[in-house]
Amino acid sequence: MTDHSPSLEEAPASPGRVETLALCCSIHLLHDGCANALYVLFPLIALDLQLSFAQVGLLKTAYTWALSGMQIPASFLAERAGEILILSAGTALLGLSLVATALVISYAFLVWLLTLAGGGSGVQHPLASSLVSHAYESAGRRTALGTYNFSGDLGKVILPGLIGVLAASWGWRGGFVVLGLFAVTTGGVLGLYLAKRGTTPPTLIQPRPANPSQGWGILDRRRFRRLTLIGMLDDSTRTSFLTFLPFLLVQKGMGPEEIGLVFTLLFAGGAVGKFLCGVLADRCGIVPMILGTEILTGALILALLPLSSAAVFFVIPLVGLVLNGTSSVLYGTVPELVAPQGRSRGYALYYTVVMATGAAAPFLAGLLSDATGLSLSLGAISATALAAGSLSLFLRVPPRT
Repeated sequence: MTDHSPSLEEAPASPGRVETLALCCSIHLLHDGCANALYVLFPLIALDLQLSFAQVGLLKTAYTWALSGMQIPASFLAERAGEILILSAGTALLGLSLVATALVISYAFLVWLLTLAGGGSGVQHPLASSLVSHAYESAGRRTALGTYNFSGDLGKVILPGLIGVLAASWGWRGGFVVLGLFAVTTGGVLGLYLAKRGTTPPTLIQPRPANPSQGWGILDRRRFRRLTLIGMLDDSTRTSFLTFLPFLLVQKGMGPEEIGLVFTLLFAGGAVGKFLCGVLADRCGIVPMILGTEILTGALILALLPLSSAAVFFVIPLVGLVLNGTSSVLYGTVPELVAPQGRSRGYALYYTVVMATGAAAPFLAGLLSDATGLSLSLGAISATALAAGSLSLFLRVPPRT
């Protein structure tokens, strides 16, 4: 008889696994909610500071570049200090930076503070995804990751609508203060949780030993590269579209409250899409899901251009469903291509490359909008989604001979 103590990853469903998933979902809700509430504030910032489309795009680019650039260092730090400690510190930095943003008097200072905020938020995706993936190693991993992604979209549903209402009365500076206080509070709660909860499951707080020889842990480099390229195009489509959708809505005569409602409906559809597409991918395969969602994304972006403001409210949930649904399929495929012991690093590499590319897209789309107009820029964004869908055909696994 072999003496063997089962690890958390090998254990069946347990309170520890549920606790891990609940904690990661709460963090995801906050971080994604803060990031996407920025879209509602961009038109107000642009009007107040007299910004061009390119300057607005650079705000999103700075935030997301810092977010993506922090992910690999965060994964290395977590191997030594523990995921929860790094998550707590990053969340607090996000909140403090957003609160300070309300005091800016220049565009350069605003870019700098949003860069700090993005860096604080950069710890969330690789560490929380790794925690969920490890907790559900034996079964239900894709569904758990779909639930985790779903929670992020709940934040996108709740916070943009709330901030849109508050910004209509308090301005964009008041909106930043509210977002920052949410994040600071959550970071403090996480810190107390780490300090006082002595019975926390080991995977939540104990650092995993670093193994310098493990590299990135990628098992299938060719498919990982192809998956990453699709993710780059998908994220570029999403970040560019979300950055400039509010300006299309302004052209249709909408104010902050209506724009906030549109984003609430958009991300409500996205929440359903991330959960539904993650589950359907287990049944239908990843290629049909990626191809279908990307084609629909491109078509629906073009369909929004001639619609009246009233019609937008009916179409936008479907846009959100396909726009955000693809990411669950992509994220859920990463563990299949990365060894378990390199999961945190593999996720960090994927997120960093994908989000760094997506971060540049709003600035480039802003330059195109300044030069040719918003409609043509949205047409280019639609074409990017179609390109991502076509590349999914190269993810097929050749039959064994």
